[in-house]
Amino acid sequence: MKALITGASGDIGSAIAKKFLSCGYEVVGIDVAPAALKDEHYIHYIADVTGALPDVTDVNVLITAAGVQSEGMDSIDVNLKGVIRTVEKYAFKPAIRAVVNVASASARTGSEFPIYTASKGGVVTYTKNLALRLAPYGATANTLSPGGVMTSSNDPVIKDEKLFSEALAESLLGKWAEPEEIAEWAYFLAAVNKSMTGEDVLVDNGEAIKSNFVWPK
Repeated sequence: MKALITGASGDIGSAIAKKFLSCGYEVVGIDVAPAALKDEHYIHYIADVTGALPDVTDVNVLITAAGVQSEGMDSIDVNLKGVIRTVEKYAFKPAIRAVVNVASASARTGSEFPIYTASKGGVVTYTKNLALRLAPYGATANTLSPGGVMTSSNDPVIKDEKLFSEALAESLLGKWAEPEEIAEWAYFLAAVNKSMTGEDVLVDNGEAIKSNFVWPK
């Protein structure tokens, strides 16, 4: 079985890649950065989801984890248009079994940068349309929407003791998820799940119930 993962050098993407490798998959990673891991069953392409994408055949599982967390229009270009370009290139082939697009809790709450939330909300809606079109292939399509995750992109909050305390207070469980936990969810949705499609799975420690956005002023 072959899994293709975009954003494979990022904290969440690399955790997902490691999870699939540990479960016996051949993994192909795509990222603008060099490979974050080495394994005989891992192939890495340096490419931008907004540009030319490599030709990869016989993809069984596609996971789009490439993304930017910003206030600018690049959120739309990478987070939404990049997902669409990637999925339309790789998903509609006989071998496909599952697509998981990594969205965000902010797609539900709207509690983040305006353009960023729009980009992730678009991913959720696009994936519902994708589920309709992938059904004839016998494949599922779902979004995975993390809340706070312990990644380097969230360092502006994590490394500020006061802000991080405020952010943790916004979750019911008083913590953020680790990338490895998000990877477990991605694996479940893509490899274990056979019957749920067109849905958004929220993994946010209960943040959405409060949904205040904490970030440096």
